Amino acid sequence: MYIKPKLPDSIQLAHGSGGLMTRELLDEIVFTTFKNPFLEQKHDGAIVPLGSPVVISTDSFVVSPIFFRGGNIGELAVNGTVNDVAMCGGIPRFLSLSFIIEEGLPTSEFLEIVRSIKRAADDSGVLIVTGDTKVVESGKGDKIFINTTGIGSPHPKANIAMERVVSGDQILVSGPIAAHGMAILSEREGLEFESEIQSDTTNLNHLVHDMLNAFGPAIHLLRDPTRGGVSGVCSEIAQDSNLGVLLRETDCPIDPQVSAACEILGLDPLYVANEGILCAIVDGASAEAILDFMKGHPKGAQAACIGSIVGDHPGKVVMESSIGGKRIVTPLIGEQLPRIC
Repeated sequence: MYIKPKLPDSIQLAHGSGGLMTRELLDEIVFTTFKNPFLEQKHDGAIVPLGSPVVISTDSFVVSPIFFRGGNIGELAVNGTVNDVAMCGGIPRFLSLSFIIEEGLPTSEFLEIVRSIKRAADDSGVLIVTGDTKVVESGKGDKIFINTTGIGSPHPKANIAMERVVSGDQILVSGPIAAHGMAILSEREGLEFESEIQSDTTNLNHLVHDMLNAFGPAIHLLRDPTRGGVSGVCSEIAQDSNLGVLLRETDCPIDPQVSAACEILGLDPLYVANEGILCAIVDGASAEAILDFMKGHPKGAQAACIGSIVGDHPGKVVMESSIGGKRIVTPLIGEQLPRIC
């Protein structure tokens, strides 16, 4: 039996992990305090009626280090918010952009970040239309923090909602898992591997737009497995739908270097953050066609079907191992890798 723990007296790093403690903090404080039908959807953003529906999402980025293999905090801030709008079935169009800069940040680094933001915005097809800049004293920040808010319109064929998830749905991922988290960790700790592990940070809105154009109603739910990884997404789906999730270890795509790094460091790749892949819960009858479509798209060439929604073990995620056994995949408890996005 699950017993809800008492919230601690102070906020811990683990409350930002995307795992069980994050969910408890949100459920007990944020969702309870601001309770309304839009927030209760628990999307990465919200569709709100302003004459015509609008999709909106906001996110803050505190990644350390601010430059890493495969990207930097600037393009991460654009891609992360663009993807959050897309996961709601939205077409992102505009971004706000706010900086909190620590005194002493080299101007050359700030310029490089701003230019990467411009490239990422252009690649995503969004305009940065408003923002703000604050500077704090040396020692009162950590080089730079960025907040972005994305605004867009719903795709006309989108109907993305947890209540549409049913037994028999298939779980698709658009590419290999765990690359971003391992890229950040290797950069942070100075770890060397045979080849450089790079973050997977990229925009997914074009992939989502094309998937919805082709398969609209067959796409029941979209999530990007950032903090908390694929485990966090699947645990949320199992708990909120009161259905079971069955994953297949042999079908989870992962780069061999990322897999080796996880094994060396004792990390389960299911819990490691991603910044350039999505999880799609799709109608079982359409799953093969959707998967083939994703593999033919530049942002989904390594897509895979990793499991299914089942009526068994409601509220739980079960993994079929490569040797035929099964294990329960629990939500992330505590903080695995802080300051990851």
